[in-house]
Amino acid sequence: MTKISRALVSVYDKSNIAELVRFLSENGVEILSTGGTARLLSKSGIKVTEVSDFTKSPEMMDGRVKTIHPKIHGGILADRSNKEHMKQAEIHAMKMIDLVIVNLYPFEQAVLGGKSHEEIIENIDIGGPTLLRSAAKNYKSVAVVTNPNRYRTIMDEISKSGKISDKTRQTLAIEAWEHVAHYDVVIEKYFRKTFGNVFDYPENMNLTFKKKQDLRYGENPHQTSAFYVDRHDGEPSITTAEQLQGKLLSYNNILDGNSALELIKEFDEDPTAVVVKHNNPSGVASHNEILEAYKLARSVDPEAAFGGVVCINREVDEILAQEISSKFVEMVIAPSFTDAAIKTFAKKKNVRLLKVEGITKKRKPYREYRSVVGGLLVQDGNVKLHDGTFNIVTKRKPTEEEMLAMKYAWKVCKYVKSNSIVYARSTRVVGIGAGQMKRVDAARLAAEIAADFGLDLKGCAMASDAFFPFRDGVDAAAKRGITTVIQPGGSIRDQEIIDACNENGMVMVFTGIRHFRH
Repeated sequence: MTKISRALVSVYDKSNIAELVRFLSENGVEILSTGGTARLLSKSGIKVTEVSDFTKSPEMMDGRVKTIHPKIHGGILADRSNKEHMKQAEIHAMKMIDLVIVNLYPFEQAVLGGKSHEEIIENIDIGGPTLLRSAAKNYKSVAVVTNPNRYRTIMDEISKSGKISDKTRQTLAIEAWEHVAHYDVVIEKYFRKTFGNVFDYPENMNLTFKKKQDLRYGENPHQTSAFYVDRHDGEPSITTAEQLQGKLLSYNNILDGNSALELIKEFDEDPTAVVVKHNNPSGVASHNEILEAYKLARSVDPEAAFGGVVCINREVDEILAQEISSKFVEMVIAPSFTDAAIKTFAKKKNVRLLKVEGITKKRKPYREYRSVVGGLLVQDGNVKLHDGTFNIVTKRKPTEEEMLAMKYAWKVCKYVKSNSIVYARSTRVVGIGAGQMKRVDAARLAAEIAADFGLDLKGCAMASDAFFPFRDGVDAAAKRGITTVIQPGGSIRDQEIIDACNENGMVMVFTGIRHFRH
């Protein structure tokens, strides 16, 4: 550990900086500083040496060039154990800098704040990241501080020994690299968006996310986890949710909430309720009265709805809150809640209430990221619902009501784990079969669930997330009273499937789009 004799201070975020620097000065540390930081410290009665006086070189180009100087970086980068380094430093009258306290121009805040392109560019810090890199590289001799929350640690350690421990230097160096890496990726992201290649697949995929919160555990209690968000996405989503009450969100709550929100965005015009369990919808329904929509959605599979996530695309009032609260749910998501509704939910203090404004807006194009061991899969988000047309391939044409039922089933099917089958009427789901290895089993499961709860499949539409490989699924649907089928098409047996529909007097529509969801 090296005694702290000289510190360089240059911060944009000046929180508590005067307190720290006064402490350093009172403990015999010489203070070097720049621009606004130096002026603030001087006004606080702290003796400061301006960097321009230290280097004998003036700040230039509106402050763009001030700390990029050999006397600064030589004093930071010199390896104190290397005699040749120290000899060169002496020849060039370089003084060692033992502590670097730097945080950067607010580039990200400028972007998020909607500043002009010129203002944003001026907020790209050059000298600051260079100082941080130099100090973090030479962490054995130089402590580097980017976070005001670390100031108390610095003061405590210097009070005890006049030095900063090796362990703290290592931690601070990691934080500095993280700080600079995040800063650089945000700049890259801004340039990609500004210059129009945000959806390219670059040679190196650089990502940065901000930690929103630590979670109690992951998918299972023995797994640790945390929730990170992309502050630049801007979409109403689980990441923008305001939690009004209830326990902290869990890993599984976030996954289920995300699925519920993305599904309900497909129903931007109609009052709709969605119930999700284990990342699959267990019920979906629309109705002019949102209370009735919820009752219908829950009735699809009331057993699966137990302990599920409820998402509503209209304001939740007291009566709806009472209905939802009458059964056990983990979480309720809506664009707003009346005061009376919030009071009703308060009686169930563990129920998580999430307010997400704007959930009736259609999802913009986005990127999906999924990790595999040692790697990352990246793809365009599945925004497209169909190829622009619903191609009727059977002899019989659908009625208006039948077409509405097929479209409803198709919207929901997109969000059900593959292989998936959805039975639906024009405003509600009747049965869902999710995550089966065989499509015919998904159809059978969906029918059994409907039968278990007294729901009639006669006259329903059937949606399949991918093509039918054999006609058995259609034949089985016909026996259950299904009158219409919607699917992507594209099988080598398409004609066989179409013939099965014609033989059974059914309608079949091809969408041209597959919706696998693994």
